[in-house]
Amino acid sequence: MVAATVISVSELIKIRRKAMRLRTWFKVLDGTERAIVILTIRCVERVKSPKLAKIVMAIVTKLTNAMKGQMERLIDTFGRPLAQKLSRVAMAWGNRSAALWAEDLGFIQYLVTIQMNMPRTFQT
Repeated sequence: MVAATVISVSELIKIRRKAMRLRTWFKVLDGTERAIVILTIRCVERVKSPKLAKIVMAIVTKLTNAMKGQMERLIDTFGRPLAQKLSRVAMAWGNRSAALWAEDLGFIQYLVTIQMNMPRTFQT
């Protein structure tokens, strides 16, 4: 049985094109990984092997993480955890609407923007 997260060949083509356009195709993947993706696109209509599906998904994850911009990476690594922490603190102080802060993308982007523009001497 193929995993539910298997990506279609058309999506794989789109990811490959985007990676080549952003110049991450050759920087991030080694020759073997590139060959696996290219051969999967050329030879397979639907991935039936669970092992191949797992390998292709690992390569796709590696590519998509590399193609993320600085803001997206900071949102995942810094902004979202900080927003969750601030939300918990505000809720402990009695602010019930603070529960929404942890998932508010605008608030998370605000926190990341403040961090990005803060002088290095003040950063923790």
